[in-house]
Amino acid sequence: MRNYRLVINVIQIIAFLINDINATDFYRVLGVSRRASHKEIKKAYRQKSLQFHPDKNRDEGAAEKFSEISRAYEVLSDEEMKEIYDRDGEEGLKRHEQMGGGGDGGDPFGDIFSHFGFPFGGGGGRQREDDRKTPSVDIPLKLTLKQLYLGETIEVEYVREVLCMNWRECMKSHKECQGPGVKVRMQQIAPGFVQQIQQQDDRCISRGKMWKPNCRDCPNGQTETEKVDLTIDVTKGMRNGERITFDGVADQKPGMEPGDLVFNIQEVRDLKYHRDGDQLYRTIEIPLVDALVGFSITLEHLDGHKFIVNVSGVTECDEVKRVPGKGMPRRSGRGYGDLYLTFEVDFPDTLTEQQKTQISQIFNQDKPTNEQEL
Repeated sequence: MRNYRLVINVIQIIAFLINDINATDFYRVLGVSRRASHKEIKKAYRQKSLQFHPDKNRDEGAAEKFSEISRAYEVLSDEEMKEIYDRDGEEGLKRHEQMGGGGDGGDPFGDIFSHFGFPFGGGGGRQREDDRKTPSVDIPLKLTLKQLYLGETIEVEYVREVLCMNWRECMKSHKECQGPGVKVRMQQIAPGFVQQIQQQDDRCISRGKMWKPNCRDCPNGQTETEKVDLTIDVTKGMRNGERITFDGVADQKPGMEPGDLVFNIQEVRDLKYHRDGDQLYRTIEIPLVDALVGFSITLEHLDGHKFIVNVSGVTECDEVKRVPGKGMPRRSGRGYGDLYLTFEVDFPDTLTEQQKTQISQIFNQDKPTNEQEL
């Protein structure tokens, strides 16, 4: 038993040392001292958030820095969370959040074992909930076969809902909030028996946090309208049904990650060409004389350039000819697919007697009579 306790104590010391090394100093993130007042913390947050807000700062790493600043302010602006952080650091905050915001207790041995990946421990070490996301938006993007052949850059303006800049000022602690839109309350149904009841409550915006109605920091509500300029790069050879995704550009909502904006390519039917993968297909009608003696035909491609197809010999009805390299651009960027031409022979509706005689002579055949079986 003594050896077991010794092992636990060693693991606990190692865990605390690792957490201390990797811990984030929220005061340093905001650039304030530990004796800073709420007003000073709020002022520092506003300055930092304006500097690193992803909509204002496009530098690499700005989004991560903004997230770190937001987390620091979330903790230090809340009296209860700040007290826990000052006393127990980030580990204390984790235990506090795992308990639903209801105190900083928990099983320390369970937390230690879960830190090292052990599957046991006195009921602690519960997994944190996955970040919830707002619904992604799917928008059809209709493109002609010519656009898919050439590739194109399309500038669009998307209107979305973004969080009020000061939305964190409009939160208040509420232990019954278990996540965005989720409220859980305990109800005693009999002596010694308690029932947990889950309810939908849109005022809950994250675990332990509720929205304050009529908040003067966000007079128009949690979100406001924003126009986002996007550049859609349609690369050569893209296909019907392919998706172009802009991560995290859908509507924002407190306590949730924004979903994705997805443009779904829908190919507009072309009047001449039909596509199947990298191959193009086209049907061409030719007169009977061309089918018999051969011909040359000039065709116009999707991008407007013209090319000549030569056919020698006799062409049968519905015969297919492959024209190498005249298909769609390959997605790999290595060359083009092929073009397949299907020839339909246009037979004359009627022939004069003279024409019949001449044709018979050409093929060295006797002219058929009405008495002969055909």
